[in-house]
Amino acid sequence: MRYWLMKSEPSDVSIDDLAGFENQTVDWYGVRNYQARNFMRDQMQVGDGVLFYHSNCDEPGIAGIAEVATLAYPDRLQFVEGHKYYDPKATPENPRWFNVDVKLVRKTRLLSLKEMRDTPALENLRILQRGNRLSITPVDPRDWAFIIEQLK
Repeated sequence: MRYWLMKSEPSDVSIDDLAGFENQTVDWYGVRNYQARNFMRDQMQVGDGVLFYHSNCDEPGIAGIAEVATLAYPDRLQFVEGHKYYDPKATPENPRWFNVDVKLVRKTRLLSLKEMRDTPALENLRILQRGNRLSITPVDPRDWAFIIEQLK
């Protein structure tokens, strides 16, 4: 089992939106970074743990716990001409972009970015590293366990 931190802008999909979706599941669409895509396509497995992170908002931070619910499959939006995630180089026979479905496990208190930065035990968390802007990052099992304990 692996663990991931996955960023979502609450104005697009928030933890509350996820809680209200059918089966409390969402397809993690729109990833257009090759490294983040490769994490989904090549490494994520059903049941992997996900820290659902609110980004690009007034108070960024971990807002809930989820899990990977499907293996990677082609992101349908890459084929929708005129959509902001359209990719003219992608074809159904040779898709370029993939996503997984993510299912809510539970909403938590917000573990803010500031609180994470102020916690020495999390100093190696990839999201806290200077210059990291990836929307999906792996989480070390020790960091996962520490964060889960903080969210109880």
